[in-house]
Amino acid sequence: MGRQLRIEYPGAYYHVTARGNERKEIFKSERDRERFLEYLESSVVRYGGIIHAYCLMNNHYHILLETPSGNLSQIMQHINGAYTNYFNTKRKRSGHLFQGRYKAILIEADEYASELSRYIHLNPVRVGAASTPDKFRWSSYQDYIGLRKSANWLTTQFILGLFDDSAASAQKKYRVFVEEAIDEERESPLACVVAATILGSADFVAEIQERHVLAKPADRNLPALRQLTKKPAIDNIVEAVKETLGEDKQLAAKVAIHLCHKFSGEKLREIGKRFGVKDSAVSQASRRFLAEMDKDKNLKQTVGKLIKTIGL
Repeated sequence: MGRQLRIEYPGAYYHVTARGNERKEIFKSERDRERFLEYLESSVVRYGGIIHAYCLMNNHYHILLETPSGNLSQIMQHINGAYTNYFNTKRKRSGHLFQGRYKAILIEADEYASELSRYIHLNPVRVGAASTPDKFRWSSYQDYIGLRKSANWLTTQFILGLFDDSAASAQKKYRVFVEEAIDEERESPLACVVAATILGSADFVAEIQERHVLAKPADRNLPALRQLTKKPAIDNIVEAVKETLGEDKQLAAKVAIHLCHKFSGEKLREIGKRFGVKDSAVSQASRRFLAEMDKDKNLKQTVGKLIKTIGL
């Protein structure tokens, strides 16, 4: 597996994951999970990390992490290194605990923090570890909805503040936001990651590329960097779809909205303005079209060929 492009700067937000070597369990007891949380706490105290959300599954974990000092590598070396030493010492073993290095996706927090926190908190439900996220003890969800007193090292204010200024009201709205998605088929927000490295709008990707990537000559041969280009404009996608599906205007419109939602990197309001619909209608139409493709293999194949033709 190729080396992942690392982008570090003060104030960056990341979705971080690490999986057990050979997909084996990294948490075998409650005490293991408690100890891991202690290392999250010490990463906040010692290195100034900000933990916004987390979920500890049996063989992997998710963290939504902010680095005010731009020291992602230092924080993750502490968390994974300290926990590996603990795990190996406890079980009289040696060697790697995690499968390669951790994976860190740089995110545009204002656009994706709430979606990613929902994705993280619903992980136990997706894999059948809990019927509802509030039943799962080893994530930050109970802290977010007020079922327990939040640990001092966990920061919930940023994401809850996106829902309401009142803490009580924000907790209720956040719970609705998360749990309304339990029975819905939603595309993972990580499906829009660029070059396995960045999740954000086209402007955000371009800014990161200019300020923090191209200035590093040592990274220029990484596969992720070669993939890191500006996303296609909405008008370019629409015109390409029309050329291919022009005779079926209804289908062309649905395909164009879905592809703009998935590939353009533009905000919902910009896509909605282009098609004359509300912001929420864009994501709803995209989800409906995904469900439609899942039921129609020919349609899915047609769209797949179109994506390759456009060069998305």
